[in-house]
Parts: sequence; C-alpha cells; structure tokens
Amino acid sequence: MYRILEKKLLASNIYLMKVEAPRIARACLPGQFVIVKDNERGERIPLTICDYDAQEGSVTIVFQTVGSSTYQMALLNEGDAFQDFVGPLGNPSDLTKEPLEELQKENILFVGGGVGTAPVYPQVKWLCEQGIKCDVIIGAKTKDQLILVEEMQQVAGSVYIATDDGTEGFHGMVTGKLQQLVEEEGKHYSRTVVIGPMPMMRACCQLTKKLEIPTIVSINTIMVDGTGMCGACRVSVGGKVKFACVDGPEFDGHQLDFDEAMRRQGMYRTEEGIARQRELDREQGIQQSCGCGCGGDK
Repeated sequence: MYRILEKKLLASNIYLMKVEAPRIARACLPGQFVIVKDNERGERIPLTICDYDAQEGSVTIVFQTVGSSTYQMALLNEGDAFQDFVGPLGNPSDLTKEPLEELQKENILFVGGGVGTAPVYPQVKWLCEQGIKCDVIIGAKTKDQLILVEEMQQVAGSVYIATDDGTEGFHGMVTGKLQQLVEEEGKHYSRTVVIGPMPMMRACCQLTKKLEIPTIVSINTIMVDGTGMCGACRVSVGGKVKFACVDGPEFDGHQLDFDEAMRRQGMYRTEEGIARQRELDREQGIQQSCGCGCGGDK
C-alpha cells in the first residue's frame, strides 16, 4: 500500500497528492509516469510524475477529475493509501540525457496548458538544479484554473501567464503569448517543450514550425494501459508507428500526426462520461436502463 502524505485542491477538480513511494522516488526522472490504482477493483490510471523527493521517499502526482475512476480517486485523503503505485515508466525527458555543457548554451521555453503544467514543473526544476534557468508560459482558461504558478516562479527564469479570458496575465491563448515573446520582444529560443491539451499542443506546434523552433510535446493523456500491451496509445511520428507509453511519452511535435492522435484520444471520452453518469445516477437513486427496453439495471 502507498500512503498519501499530502493532498491539495489546486483548482476546481484538479488535485495534487504526494504519495509515499521510496523506490520510485529514488529511480524516477522528469518526463516519466506512474500507474496508480486506488483499490483492488479500481482502474489502472497512468499519471505523469509532477515531482519527487528521493530523500523523503515521495512522489507527487496531479490529476483532474474527468471520469468515474478519477472522481473516486479524489475521495481519498491524507492517510489513505493506493492499492498500487507502479513506476517509473516511460522514457525520461531527452534533456536529462544531454551533456550539461550543451544545455547551458540553449535558451529553452516550456509551455504548460491546464493540468499539463504539472509535468512541465519537474523538467524546469531539474534544469534549475543543474544551474540552468528557462522561460515558462503557463496557460489556463481563467485565473482560477492556473496551477503551480508560485512553484514554477521559484525554479524558472521568467514565468509568463496567459488566460483565455484575460483575468490574469496575457489576454489570450499561450500561442499568442509565445508569438508576442518572439516577434515583439525579440526572444530567441533554441527549443520549446509543450505539454497540455492536444488542441493546444497542435496549435503551438503549428506556430513553432513557422518560427523554426524545434518542439517537443508529451502525449501522456492518450495512454490507457501504460505498458504497451493494449495498443491504445498508438500514434504516428514521422510516418512511423510509436506507442506513447513505451516509446514516449515525449515526441517531436513537428513530426506527430495530431489528427490521428486526437481521434484516438476521443475514442475513450464517451465511455468515461457514461461511467461517471451511471455513478451519479446511482448516488441519486435513479434506476439504470440496460438499453434493451426492459427497464432493468445494467
């Protein structure tokens, strides 16, 4: 069992949990993920690691309640425990494999959208620990949906905020802020790392391709099984078949077939919604129909 040491509500339906997992904490690197299961019958959920502390023996995850399983997970509190907490899985960020003397010559920009800010944080923190400061854009629909701003400010060079409704920082999407930094403020970036909703990452890649800035994206949200067994996270990168969980989760954003990836991601949203609605109906005492017309409970 893996005890929850800390739980925070970061924003509406977005939770942070620090979990006691010493062996994972000693082995993980930025960019990797874990698979969690809250109980014996629970769903296996892949989640990118947000932070880790080898000395404390803790791993931090951030998740948003979008389906039945994540809603159940959000009911856990400090002192409760996960049945399973497996990792680290996936490949660490390429940044961790490159010579530090080469990284120090670069000017890197990270872009985090919504919950995607969480997996951006460990990469920025790791670079800071190597004496390298980078710029970060954090985006959200509104001010109340921004997460990890203060934490990011402690490890990044400059942090820029963009909200769709203009309630904080730049009024507009992260692509607008990125374009402003490059074209109006004269910023020069050797590469960008973009993590967030699929449409946001695609829009950023379309812009960075025009600006000729190499771009890495993380498609952790498309994973289901997380071990390469189910094939649900199969995508095309540069015309070659890749699996997000074992070949990624980070890929060249200019080579990724976003249309295919978004179609694949959308295949599971309906099932998540149906499962959550059934759960709500049960809570309210509403009889479930099996769909055959008999009026029975499925």
